[in-house]
Amino acid sequence: MMKLTYSKQGDYLLPDLIAHKEPEASPGKYAYLRREYLKEQHYGMFLSLLTQGTLNQHLTEIQEAAQARMTQITREMARNQQVNEQLKADNPMLWVGQMNNIRQAAEEIVMQELIYR
Repeated sequence: MMKLTYSKQGDYLLPDLIAHKEPEASPGKYAYLRREYLKEQHYGMFLSLLTQGTLNQHLTEIQEAAQARMTQITREMARNQQVNEQLKADNPMLWVGQMNNIRQAAEEIVMQELIYR
């Protein structure tokens, strides 16, 4: 168990708290969305991760997992819907529209699975 030390500030004794040093991370889209979700909906968990010094690590893991899952879902959906290079060559506008729909659907799945849990 940690021993707390106190320092006198005027008439008050305040605990000497030191935040854990965390490596800096450049968050991506999904890390940012997860951070905001935790701040607004699960503030206790957000503070716990922040004070333990594991928030950036958590956000980095979420970002990597979300990107990997997006790639996987997009490939599977494109294969299942037969949105391939042949369609891209024959009808580029149809291919773009279908790929946009697939990416949007994949992103909604990722948001539910990883960000808003």
